Amino acid sequence: MTIDDSQQPAPRRGKILEALARAERKVFTRPAPKSANAQMEFLYTRAKRSTKALAERLGVSTRTVQRYRAGQLTTPQKRLQAALVEETESEWQPQVKARAREQAATSTGMVVRVVAHFGFTANGSSDDGRERTILTPISPTYAAEILRLQEAGATESELHPVVAQAITESYFTVWGTRAKGLRADLTDVRSIEFEL
Repeated sequence: MTIDDSQQPAPRRGKILEALARAERKVFTRPAPKSANAQMEFLYTRAKRSTKALAERLGVSTRTVQRYRAGQLTTPQKRLQAALVEETESEWQPQVKARAREQAATSTGMVVRVVAHFGFTANGSSDDGRERTILTPISPTYAAEILRLQEAGATESELHPVVAQAITESYFTVWGTRAKGLRADLTDVRSIEFEL
């Protein structure tokens, strides 16, 4: 165990944010670095060769960064491993991710597969809320909003209503052709996947 490997808890993202990150990883044209040393070296170059900046970003000491870069350490603790993976994947192939995000936001939209509890609010609705498994496309308008919120650092609770509106529009109201005024609430998400 190295000093500073356990300084801060690993960042924990919610299910929607994790699903968006997985969707972005699926568009990579080359695999991201896998070993801790390769990840550290990649992130070091992205931090403009600043050991101090990289150490602050990962929440470790500058000495820990130096040891990984020198090959003295190779197996990080869980918190550091999670930070290395997350930071590497967030920086990996930015142009490929940007093209996929732009295409989803302007022309193709996204596809969502979700298992969650949906409750409803509408005049005359007799459909009680229940758990559903839904696979449906999301319009480019909603895809753009979801990706914008993700980019702006939105929380899971800020993304829930937008994802619920997107699913309501495409799945429950079939693009506004039925069940006018229906609003679905997305709660208790068991699993969710996006495709860009």
